[in-house]
Amino acid sequence: MDPEFDELKREFLAEAEAKIKEIESLLTGEDGPKSRQRMLYLAHQLKGAGGSYGYQRISTESAAIETVLEKIDTEPTDNQTQELTSRIRNTIDEIRQRMEELAVTE
Repeated sequence: MDPEFDELKREFLAEAEAKIKEIESLLTGEDGPKSRQRMLYLAHQLKGAGGSYGYQRISTESAAIETVLEKIDTEPTDNQTQELTSRIRNTIDEIRQRMEELAVTE
């Protein structure tokens, strides 16, 4: 194990949790072009960085979030909202599981 890389992973996971919670907040709050663009930006960041740190599920879930957001023109349908909510929950669960694993290895 590389303690320095583990610390970078912890930092990434903390940032990832903040980003996914921001997406969740934007989804349930006031929706508009800025919000959608911000959600797309955050999902895209998580998609790329997740894989870089070896967290493929975070990357995959974030890619799915990005795909659904790209399909939304103005207001999400119930199915799109449900899928986004499910993907957000999956991502949060994955982030927390990976944080727990890193805490155990300290």
